[in-house]
Amino acid sequence: MTHLPYLIAAFAVFLLVLACDALGSWMRLRHARQQALRRQQRLQARSNGTAPSPLATELSR
Repeated sequence: MTHLPYLIAAFAVFLLVLACDALGSWMRLRHARQQALRRQQRLQARSNGTAPSPLATELSR
């Protein structure tokens, strides 16, 4: 009796879980970087005092 099919299946499941974990971590890191970049851009626009707003000229009288 050989255990080779069981070992191959167990190793395949391990690799699948490892790949999903790596992909999830990469996606979370990418999302966090994008949020940090947007936050930095908002803070810079706020500190400049001239926030680009298309409605600013339309609503002023």
